[in-house]
Amino acid sequence: MPKATWNEAVIAQSELFETVEGNTYFPSASVRVEYLRPSETHTICRWKGMASYYDVVVNGKVNRDAAWYYPEPTAKAQNIKDHIAFWRGVAIEQ
Repeated sequence: MPKATWNEAVIAQSELFETVEGNTYFPSASVRVEYLRPSETHTICRWKGMASYYDVVVNGKVNRDAAWYYPEPTAKAQNIKDHIAFWRGVAIEQ
């Protein structure tokens, strides 16, 4: 079962997930939102749409923009609607 960890905390874990371009997208309901803080960062992917980001905050340490999601993904990326992915040192174990 995939699990996302950072700074010794489990941020997300789920048997249900999507893999896109090598990234594991966890259903929002499986993510511990107490570790997420909204970021002002946004990027655009031609085929997925506009991404929004969260800082991951654990035990007072901040990992800026370490989580992202697509609030309104394009028609081709509907499988990641309501899903969150991680990077920047957040470990994904399969």
